[in-house]
Amino acid sequence: MKRSARPAWLSSTALIFYGLGLGVLCGYLLPAEQHPAAYETFRFLSRAFISLIKMLIVPLIFSTIVVGIGKTGDVRAIGRMGIKALVYFEIATTAALVLGLTIAHAVRPGQGLSLPPSGETLAKPRTLVETLLHLFPANVVDAMAKQDILQVVVFATLFGIAAAHVKGKADAVLRFFDSVVAVMFQLTDYVMALTPLGVFGAMAGSVSHHGLKVLGSYAKLVASLYGALVLFTLLVLIPALLIVRVNLRLFFRKIREPFLLAFSTASSEAALPRALEKMVEFGVPESVAGFVIPAGYSFNLDGSTLYISLATLTIAQAAGVHLSLPTELLMMLTFMMTSKGVAGVPRAALVVIAAGCAAFNLPGDAGVAMILAVDELCDMARTSINVMGNCVASVVVARWEGVLGKPISVSNEDSPGAQIAREAVP
Repeated sequence: MKRSARPAWLSSTALIFYGLGLGVLCGYLLPAEQHPAAYETFRFLSRAFISLIKMLIVPLIFSTIVVGIGKTGDVRAIGRMGIKALVYFEIATTAALVLGLTIAHAVRPGQGLSLPPSGETLAKPRTLVETLLHLFPANVVDAMAKQDILQVVVFATLFGIAAAHVKGKADAVLRFFDSVVAVMFQLTDYVMALTPLGVFGAMAGSVSHHGLKVLGSYAKLVASLYGALVLFTLLVLIPALLIVRVNLRLFFRKIREPFLLAFSTASSEAALPRALEKMVEFGVPESVAGFVIPAGYSFNLDGSTLYISLATLTIAQAAGVHLSLPTELLMMLTFMMTSKGVAGVPRAALVVIAAGCAAFNLPGDAGVAMILAVDELCDMARTSINVMGNCVASVVVARWEGVLGKPISVSNEDSPGAQIAREAVP
């Protein structure tokens, strides 16, 4: 007997919005300085939820890629798909860089901001050679333990290709990972039931720590970023979806939950399992979604790339430094390369900004310290666009490969993971 459908006001999306609103209210009423116990409780809820999400990532990505590639048996298609994904990634990130620079010149968010004397000490981004070497895991178990997504993707891809080559001898292995996929999607549903609680903790902790007054002097920077991200969606992501002829309303309905999850937690990893599941429901084959979306976390950070160019020019404006057009073009090329080398680095966007400032004689430490006050709020927006951009990339590549299928119909009374689990298990 099926469960009765929940009313709209009790849907999973509605509960996330309730968590967001209640988190802002509780964080405002319980500032961290006056109520440290409440603040620690908020942080616990947020961190515990994100830890549960991270628990899902490695087995979900690995099993999805192995099954997708192993079942197709077409090794050449994998290489072709990888090249097409990289072409799309470069086009999208270049557009994000150009738009960020354009908005920075038009709005000039750095005017009126003052640079503090010092900032955080951040890790250095990898060089191009280090980035390329990092693709190949010397220790697969260590890569999985560290949740190095790119190395896991590379190993899973090679494992799947090997399984495809041995054909019948790998049937037992593929059946095993097929069952793992089904179990992981079901487990994702269990964890996602806690989303409103995790969202509440993340928002309440952020507002409790920073308060709302911090937005005053940084309103132009924050508004510039949010406006630029909206423009990027309208000028790049939506046209890309229209070019590949997909139903926009259905697509945005599918990504609504992972988008809100990324926005509220400011964590791309938190949204990854749900984004994979929703794109499979949308009709993207598991082999494409499992390859493109995780790879995009290293090569297609559209929101972060846009923020890097916007924030760097904001720092230059606040410091009173004028950059010539050739210098800005060189800066854009530098960011295009260095942004690929910070996958897995904490506060990756700030790392690239600090490196860019050092390369172009801008006050890096002081500049990072200046934007750090609102970085968490900016991180929420850029992270959600990162997730959306990678979902779009998976759809574009699937259509480009001619393998985009029809969306899976899932009723309100049945969870997505349970539906996929039933279809995956023979």
